[in-house]
Amino acid sequence: MVTVHPQFITDTAGKKLVVLPIKEFNSLMEELEDIDDVRLYDKAMASKEPSIPIDEAFKTIEAKRKKKK
Repeated sequence: MVTVHPQFITDTAGKKLVVLPIKEFNSLMEELEDIDDVRLYDKAMASKEPSIPIDEAFKTIEAKRKKKK
């Protein structure tokens, strides 16, 4: 879990903004990416589509790449 220390400011147009230290911002972005990965994994697992082992998928991709050269 990321601990954040936001600062709230208002710009010249009266719009409220939140400012975070870059380390906290980057940590939040990483956590959001992780959450998205979990969501995609859950969606893939819930689908009834057939799957193949990752090693087989890589072999197929490499074979297609070699054919294009």
